[in-house]
Amino acid sequence: MPLRAERIVAAALVLVLVQVGLGPAGAEEIGVAVANGTAPTACAETDNVSLTFAAPAVTGLRIEARHPAYVGTLAIDSTAPDFTACDMANDPAVPAAAPLAGPRRTTLYETPDLWLVGFTFPSFWRAAATPVRVGGLTFEGLHLVQLWVWHKERAEEVLVVYPPDGYWRARPLPPPHLRAVAYGSSFLLGPVEEKGRPMVELKEIAFDPAAKAFTLAFADGGAARLAMTELSEARMVLEATFDRPRAGAFAALRSMYVTEANADVARLAWRTGAAGWREAPVTGFGGASDVRALWAGRLVPSAHNTSAPDMMLDRFAGP
Repeated sequence: MPLRAERIVAAALVLVLVQVGLGPAGAEEIGVAVANGTAPTACAETDNVSLTFAAPAVTGLRIEARHPAYVGTLAIDSTAPDFTACDMANDPAVPAAAPLAGPRRTTLYETPDLWLVGFTFPSFWRAAATPVRVGGLTFEGLHLVQLWVWHKERAEEVLVVYPPDGYWRARPLPPPHLRAVAYGSSFLLGPVEEKGRPMVELKEIAFDPAAKAFTLAFADGGAARLAMTELSEARMVLEATFDRPRAGAFAALRSMYVTEANADVARLAWRTGAAGWREAPVTGFGGASDVRALWAGRLVPSAHNTSAPDMMLDRFAGP
């Protein structure tokens, strides 16, 4: 890489670390282990990036989605899917409980400023067996749930969850110069297990509109609360707390990487208790222990989901 390009990339990383306000959290901060299961792929629609977070006992963490450092330079966004070199023929497809010709939309909750919408698809890779509860109403058979807010005289979709497998995607409000921004990486919260792909088995999801918080009941009997504590044109912050200390894999970050020019996540930076920040390409990260914070994102624009946010997992708390 030419020296000038190296300086630009280094400056962008410094900007990223300053923007997210990283530094020692409180006395409750603990270190966790991060394992990297990323594998090469030629398909831009495959979640080949897989980072798993584990600890002997963890009670909570913070998850942040923030615009990439280069977002201010974007005049044209690229959000269309790219199925070049993709073969989905053998992907599992479980039909919906009732035959559907197309997606079915259900409004779960609605006010002028905030609403929750559910979708049932003709098929999905897992059965839609996780009920979603809002107040006294329970909704069955949903494959996707979207959280929308009203911002600057228009509707903005900011957070989604797939009840059958526990995948979440988050994004901040778009910056003033962009009409919208893309989703990118997904995260999992709860006991992560491998069932064809990493997932979290959910027994029920409940939504509290006043608190902008979701309560997740896990199949193993535990629970967690995921609350949106900040939403702005810069970032979204989600605070996660478990009802009891969790042992083992408690979260995961899933994304895609083909090349640095075609990726939703291309680089990682992480801070441990014994050292400062380190960084590496996502394909070169060998895992780490005693991780206090991990950033996953991009320093140069990608042809895939160019405006998608960087992700940060930090403030891991223990009992």
